[in-house]
Parts: sequence; structure tokens; C-alpha cells
Amino acid sequence: MASVQVLLSDALAGYRLTGKDAEFLLSARGRDVWRITVAADEMRERRAGDIVTYVRNQNLHVTNICKNLCGFCGFGRKATDEGAFCHDRAGIQKQARLAYERKVTEICLLSGVHPGFTLDTYTDIMHWLHEGAPGVHIHAFSPDEVAHAAKQGKIPTTTVIARLKTEGLGTIQGTAAEILVDSVRKVICPRKVSTDDWVRIIKECHNAGLRSTATIMYGSYETARDQAEHLRIIRDIQDETHGFTELVTLPFVHTNTPLFRQGIARPGPTGREDLLMIAVSRLFLDNFDNIQVAWGKVGLKMTQLALLSGANDLAGTMFTDDVSGNAGASDSDYLDPADMERIASDLGRKLRQRTTLYELV
Repeated sequence: MASVQVLLSDALAGYRLTGKDAEFLLSARGRDVWRITVAADEMRERRAGDIVTYVRNQNLHVTNICKNLCGFCGFGRKATDEGAFCHDRAGIQKQARLAYERKVTEICLLSGVHPGFTLDTYTDIMHWLHEGAPGVHIHAFSPDEVAHAAKQGKIPTTTVIARLKTEGLGTIQGTAAEILVDSVRKVICPRKVSTDDWVRIIKECHNAGLRSTATIMYGSYETARDQAEHLRIIRDIQDETHGFTELVTLPFVHTNTPLFRQGIARPGPTGREDLLMIAVSRLFLDNFDNIQVAWGKVGLKMTQLALLSGANDLAGTMFTDDVSGNAGASDSDYLDPADMERIASDLGRKLRQRTTLYELV
């Protein structure tokens, strides 16, 4: 293996990093961490310029009742559990109207995969959202939800995707990916779709004209090798479909999760790991323009450091994030664009509002 400095020089000269290279860089210590972030910041400047982007969005929680009950999650409930909820049309439209009043351009559904929901349920929800917030972009429904709707209706996933698009879905969520290594998935999310099914469904979405995010949830049970394999898989998909809008990095929030309480998972990533995930993703994903930092999970000071380490996007205003909050994250609800402006301008960068598809507003 070449030295870190040689590898970084080669990457900046156009060499495409391998999975082993990514694993090596993700495991860096000491001053090598800074060398990697500096190279990633240069790559960010080339690919995304000096603009820091954000979307004015609102998370909308439909239900916390979930068929999966993943070990890394503190949000999901059984229908019989205390605190379980499932909003009806009135409850969903109340949230949608509030989002509309806040002048958001995107509503992001952040909910459990309710075992009783069908494709009709999902299309009804979209209709209610469009009634309450006309013209707002709907970003929703992971590959796991697509697979669930297909199973419920005994129809192909391609049929589900086509109908979701026809009924008003703007973009699909690249969530339920977590780590795309089945040996890890069997431990952290055994009821979710397999790696092969996730890849197949996300490609079907892209081929149908629905773009999506790509996500990685890191810092729970996986190794640097697993992280590198995940990045390789999404880079290969992007080579084929060009359907991903960005990579969303999601550090594991451990506090209130079964995986951590049972001693299976570690207590989330360290700051070193947070910066290296951003930086190595920027260097490895040479076919992605946008790398997003999850400010609600890492805190604002680490968010600013991430913008010096390859990230160019601050995600959204969100207004509410019970998924992160229930897992134990603090201050994960709302980030005022004025605070985003302070973070960006302090680095000599310019903040710009964007749409879900990265058109500047």
C-alpha cells in the first residue's frame, strides 16, 4: 500500500481509489487525518465550488409503528407499545399546512415502515400532502418501503415505483441502506431488504426517472472495510444510473438504541471518524458532486469542520427530527439559515438555498 501522501496525490491527479484504498484512508490516525481532509477540501472545491447549499425543508412524521424495529433505532414502536402513533389525514395535513406556512420547498417523510401500510396508503398520504402543501416537493419512501408495498400488493417493485411517481412523488429516499453488507445487516437491521434488493430497487427508481439520495449510517457495528464496500457499491450504481443527488452521511446515534444497550454496537463514531467519512467519501466518490453533513447528529462545530473536509451541503432546515432525537441526539430539530450563514461565511464560503435536485434558488 502506498503512503497516505502518495495516495492523496494520485487521487488529486485523477487516480480512482479502490475499496482497499478507501479502507486504508478510513483507518488513518494522527496528522494523516488532516492530510486527508485537506485533499478532500481541494476535491470539494473542484467539484462543488465555494458554495455551501441547503434546502428549506420540513420532516414530517406519519407513524413510529414499524415492521423492522432495527437495533440501531430508538424511534420505532410496535402498535401496542406505549407512545406508538399513526397520524390520520387530518394529522398529516396539519403538519403539511405548517410546512407550507414556513415556505418550505420540500417535505421529507421520516416514519416507520408500518406493517399495515399498502401502496394505496402511500399514494393517499401523498395526495393529502399535496392538498395541504400544494407545489411542495415530496421526498419519501425508501427501497424498503417500496419492497413492503410490493409484497403487500403482490405486485412487482417496478409497478410500485411507477405509481408512486405518477401520483406525485418527487424523489425517493436512499435510506434503509445503513451499511450495504449483508453480514452487518443481519445484525443491525435483519428485517430490512437485503443488499441485492436495495441495489436492484434503487436502480429501478433511477431508471424510472426518480432520483434519490445515497446514505451511509456508520459507527455502529461495521468495520472500515464494510464502510469502503458500501461506498464502492453506491459508486458503481452512480456509474450506471447517475441517479444519486448526493451522499448523506449519517453517524450512528447510540444512546437510546437496543444495539448499544445490548453491548453489540459501539457508542457511535468519534470525531476523527466523522471527518474521515466525509473526506474519504469526497475522494472516493468521484462521480458525486454533493456530500452532505448531518448537522443534527454531529453538532454545529463539527459541521463546520466537515465543510473543511469535503462536505458542501448542510442538508435542510428540518424543523423536526424525532428519529435522531429519540435515539439520543440533542439540538436535532431546526437549524436557522442565519446560523448556516454564520458557519459558511466564517469559512469564506457563500451560503445558497437549493431545491431538492440542487437547483439554486
